[in-house]
Amino acid sequence: MIASSILTGSLLLAVGCGAAGHSTATTGTATVDSPSRPVSHTVAPREEPTQGPKPTKPQGHTDNPRKVRWLTAKPSKDGRSLRITWWSGVEPCTVLDRVTVRETSRRVTVTLWEGPSAKAKNMACIAIAIQKVTTVKLKAPLGTRKIVDGAKP
Repeated sequence: MIASSILTGSLLLAVGCGAAGHSTATTGTATVDSPSRPVSHTVAPREEPTQGPKPTKPQGHTDNPRKVRWLTAKPSKDGRSLRITWWSGVEPCTVLDRVTVRETSRRVTVTLWEGPSAKAKNMACIAIAIQKVTTVKLKAPLGTRKIVDGAKP
């Protein structure tokens, strides 16, 4: 009785793992063979989208705009503009109201102002960070002047 149970279990295990019902996985391809007909399909590898910062222009007319710190300020090759990158929220809950630029002989102070759009009234706003970028033109080429974030104390 015990011998027949072991024999039956071994037989089931052998059939389950046998050549007639095996599967093979390789990069991007899955194949299943069955006694009646082979079935094969290709699975595309999952790639996360690579997106840069969202280009943004000042919209004005936000409710109660506030100063926002930026991450980077990269001058253009000719030094006549700056590409400002910062973390922000989802529109219309968080929009760029304006960018103020104060230029002196020693420094250029760039201040970003954000606030909720009037369209965001009675709207649920998700709390998710989005990297945004805007370009500001300078009155004179940057030269050796220091770039300062106007939102920092």
